[in-house]
Amino acid sequence: MTDAGSGSGSGAGGGEGFAVGGGFAEGEGFAAGEGEGTYLYAVARDPLPAPAGVAGAPVRTIAHAGLVAYVSTVPLERFGEEPLRRSLEDMDWLAETARAHHLVVDTVAALTTTAPVRLVTVYADDAQVADLLERRENDFLRLLEHVTGRREWGVKAYAVQPAEQEHPQQSAEAHAGRPGTAYLQRRRTSLRGREQARRQALQRADHIHRALAAVAAAGLRHRAQDPRLSGRDDPMLLNGAYLVDEERDAEFADLVATFGGDGVELRMTGPWAPYSFTVMEAT
Repeated sequence: MTDAGSGSGSGAGGGEGFAVGGGFAEGEGFAAGEGEGTYLYAVARDPLPAPAGVAGAPVRTIAHAGLVAYVSTVPLERFGEEPLRRSLEDMDWLAETARAHHLVVDTVAALTTTAPVRLVTVYADDAQVADLLERRENDFLRLLEHVTGRREWGVKAYAVQPAEQEHPQQSAEAHAGRPGTAYLQRRRTSLRGREQARRQALQRADHIHRALAAVAAAGLRHRAQDPRLSGRDDPMLLNGAYLVDEERDAEFADLVATFGGDGVELRMTGPWAPYSFTVMEAT
């Protein structure tokens, strides 16, 4: 089996590039070489129709041990270990693959409790996937029970830099024959102000995360997202994912709305399938 890893961690699924927040990954074997492999999207309890998956391949199900795996067949010349390493450097390919992956997961998750799998997880064949379901049956069932009736929401906090303003006295000094000295003083003052603002913003981000996690059934922080994926140059202070009971969605959204301002901007995304909360360690 081979997988692409969790990327830079968005804490959310569809529409946000390849950086899903979690998934299931085994550390056994590799789907490498020529031929075809079995691409795994998600595990659920019910077999349901799903749209076409990555590379336009039809999605089918493998039922075993009371579980259902959603899979498709993919060519190992593109999804094997070595070709995949090259493909992951192609942002266009990655984005297209992620969109197809998330479409399958989100479609299934809209109809039944679903455990999404890490992006680009490929097994050698269907038998290896069936073996996974049998060996990890209890783990999957516990995981599905944990996320039943809950959805993932993403919350990102950005540090928004206010426009620098020149103090009138500093401006007067600059025109009084000491422009170099005045510039250095302004520079030192600006740097001190920025550092203080950064520390305060990080403290606020910590407070925001703790408050949101208290309302959620579970919460975690991912690494700050790559600006190429977030589409923003502003520093990301918080990249949080929160598993929220469906009946508390409105309460959670109202709480998010109370934060922000004073140099911090919040963006809430979702609801998503519980990407960030379906991680199971290999044994």
